[in-house]
Amino acid sequence: MDWDIISESVPAIFSALPTTLGLVGSSLLIGFILAVLVALGALQKAWFINRPANLFVYIFRSSPLLIQIFLIYYGSGQFRQELTAVGLWHLFREPWFCAVLALSLNTAAYTAEIIRGGIKSVPLDLLEAGAAIGMKKSQIFRRITFPLAIRQSLPAYGNEVILMVKSSSLASTITIMDVTGVYKEIASEYFSPLEPLLIAGSIYLLINFIATQIIAYFERRLAI
Repeated sequence: MDWDIISESVPAIFSALPTTLGLVGSSLLIGFILAVLVALGALQKAWFINRPANLFVYIFRSSPLLIQIFLIYYGSGQFRQELTAVGLWHLFREPWFCAVLALSLNTAAYTAEIIRGGIKSVPLDLLEAGAAIGMKKSQIFRRITFPLAIRQSLPAYGNEVILMVKSSSLASTITIMDVTGVYKEIASEYFSPLEPLLIAGSIYLLINFIATQIIAYFERRLAI
């Protein structure tokens, strides 16, 4: 164990923490909004709505996240002219945008299934009670279905948050200098991967510990 490498690695790797948190936070926010739309689409009876939603979930749950990142980052270059024509190439040429897009789509697919399961778990008698007192369908969904679905889904969604923290490390494969990206740079510079690897791993453990505590807090609050 080389303590000189550790002393130099700690501030360098910690300086990449905002990048990792930005990736995770942006992806979870965008992914959650998209997941709600996909989950609602999958629950619709119309085939032209539920089939695309289910296909989206199937594609992004059944293929590796790393492949999805590569397809978006490297594959978009094959459509440069088309993307330039619609004014989107300046986004797809940026590694950050491609990483957030891939992570958002991936977590949206998993979260959509979590939310869909939560919605289907809401007792039917509660919905009937809401209708009996004159609530409209939109009111029933807003005041009964969705809050109870989120409450039921929170433990499973907590697991998805933890998985996203770990999955964000794949963004380093497309030149993003997050915690993992900086670790790789330090390891190649000193030809000693152990010390920076331990520091990077400790940071991910710390992030997930804090995330777990936050989720547990909300679980307790919603159980009251």
